[in-house]
Amino acid sequence: MLLLPLLSLSALWGFVLNLTMGDAQSLLRANTLYQTLGVTSTDLGLQLQAERARSAETLTTRKLTTALSAQRARTNRSVTDFKLAVMEAGNAVGDDLRLPLGTLDSALDRLGPIRAEIDGGLGSRLAGLNEYNRILDAIFTLYDHLVSVSDLTIFQQASSLQAMGMAREYVAREHALIIGALADHRLTQPEAAAFTEYAASRKFLHARGLAGLDVQLRRQYEEVFATEPFLSFATMEARITTTGAPPPVADTWNQSLDRLTSRLDQLGSASAEVLASRASEAATSTIVKISIAGGLGLIAVLSSIIISVRFGRRLAGELAGLRSAAVELSGTRLPDIVERLRRGEDVDVKKEAKAIKVSGSAEITDVARAFGSVQRTAVTAAVGQAAMRHGVGQVFLNLARRKQGLLHRQLALLDGMQRRTHDPDRLEELFRLDHLTTRMRRHSESLMILSGAAPGRAWRKPVSVIDIVRAAVAEVEDYTRVNVETMPASAIDGTAAADVTHLLAELVENASLYSPPDTTVQVRGDLVSNGYVIEIEDRGLGLSAGEYSAFNALLAAPPEFDLADSDRLGLFVVATLAERHGIKVLLRRSPFGGTAAVVLVPRSMVTEQAALAAGDGGGKAELPSRTRKKALAVVTSGTHAGLPRRVRQANLAPQLKEQPSEPESRGQERPAEQEPRPERSPDEVRDLFSAFQRGTQRAREEASEEGP
Repeated sequence: MLLLPLLSLSALWGFVLNLTMGDAQSLLRANTLYQTLGVTSTDLGLQLQAERARSAETLTTRKLTTALSAQRARTNRSVTDFKLAVMEAGNAVGDDLRLPLGTLDSALDRLGPIRAEIDGGLGSRLAGLNEYNRILDAIFTLYDHLVSVSDLTIFQQASSLQAMGMAREYVAREHALIIGALADHRLTQPEAAAFTEYAASRKFLHARGLAGLDVQLRRQYEEVFATEPFLSFATMEARITTTGAPPPVADTWNQSLDRLTSRLDQLGSASAEVLASRASEAATSTIVKISIAGGLGLIAVLSSIIISVRFGRRLAGELAGLRSAAVELSGTRLPDIVERLRRGEDVDVKKEAKAIKVSGSAEITDVARAFGSVQRTAVTAAVGQAAMRHGVGQVFLNLARRKQGLLHRQLALLDGMQRRTHDPDRLEELFRLDHLTTRMRRHSESLMILSGAAPGRAWRKPVSVIDIVRAAVAEVEDYTRVNVETMPASAIDGTAAADVTHLLAELVENASLYSPPDTTVQVRGDLVSNGYVIEIEDRGLGLSAGEYSAFNALLAAPPEFDLADSDRLGLFVVATLAERHGIKVLLRRSPFGGTAAVVLVPRSMVTEQAALAAGDGGGKAELPSRTRKKALAVVTSGTHAGLPRRVRQANLAPQLKEQPSEPESRGQERPAEQEPRPERSPDEVRDLFSAFQRGTQRAREEASEEGP
């Protein structure tokens, strides 16, 4: 948050510093170029002007003079000095000077051929003078590129001095023409036209230069223009322009021009020195300003960084404290409160919703207070939800207990009706009603389990696994489709027998409901190293891999029961019972296409009784007579409908096996392997249910004597 403003401030400081340094570097570069290229090029221009004037005499007389040879030597030295100055300028020579320097260098290379033509008497006087003019034009083009400073005032003065220097060049051109004309006392028509052009350009440049110069520099030129040499020159210039003939007296022209050009050259050099001094002072002043401004800016940036870092550290510390408090609230305190509420513990809202203590700015404390308010609201809502769930659970529990009491009374009435009824048809109807009542009791117990309570049924001694499985199958509506295979003899702790029975009944009923009615549900069991495994397998359509994963996750770690998810009521009951006793339940796809539910009862709940057959006494507790009656009625071998048929007293404990009465004997005389008849006769049915009723009565009496 603080880094971006600091980076922006630093970038802005660097940008402004770079711009200001650019101006200073431009002024320093201009001064360097003046001290190297400017001085030497000015001297080169003067030497070329002098050589041009001497060459005008030779072009007229066709005689090479000693004065011309000496001047050519001075010009050559000036050319050498200029080229050395270009090398000394070094990096100050930028890309903007490459082209004019190249043009001037090419023009200087033409000096040799120009001199040769003059010495050989080739060409006209005006043509020879124009060759020198081209070299001097290249020098003045270089001057134009040397004036490249960012200071506007200095640039204007440099441009004006450049105009005055160019005007000085046109005076020199006029002088060269007249020197040649004085030798033969005539001006050709082209020469007169050129002189008139030179004079007009000279006047224009002097007017332009004077207009641009400041008071100090302009006063010096105005003084020169008021002297006798310049006035005499101007008079003769006007006469020549009018008549087209050279002045009659050569000495008057030469003396006036010599004195005028000398004053102009001195004034030009002095003005250039003044301007160079100004540029140097401006550069120094700019550098000083840059140093002050840059230093102050750097101090401001560093101060901002230091203040921002300190503020950022303090803010980071405050935010870290707030973050730690928020993380503790969301990751520890609130989940702990919710878990305690889930376990049914009482939670004091005022004690648990403590204010978040953080120090810092007003914004941080405001956020902390907001988190505290959210915490109080969340804890209050969680307590309210827990109270509501507890209330709903109590409603479930009360309704389940009332319903269970009514069902027990209904079962007692059914027992009495069964004892008083000898009509087989009525007994069969009562038996069906008894079965429905047993299933209703299981659903009532499901409500009690979901409300967090435990069913009241329990036994002091272990209960046989086969009896538990049969009792579970007996509580399923479509029990005739369930096939229980032979299981190793073992028993389960009596305190958990009712819950295990309920768990298996839910899984068996689920298997029968979600499989075709013409298929069977296989129930098998085995004693393993970790406990006792009971597998329930159906031949239904099965589930997808995602559904198996979701259901197994719910069975492994059952969440809090959601009242809106009533479609999975049985699954929640199984998960709750499994978590209560440490039983592992796993759903997987069956090789036959359906679903296989694997139930692993832990070793701590299992008692091995390999020497005892399933259903024997031997110190084991047995299920109540009603449960055993229904369990024995559904694990059988062959009925008139093609389902397994019960063999009377085949699976009863020895103490229940008594001498059957005559009707029972008649029923027992038929071997179990006898083929089922299409229909039973009324006598057979009456004998069957009479024996069943007497056996039930004896089992009930024994159970009441033994106690729960």
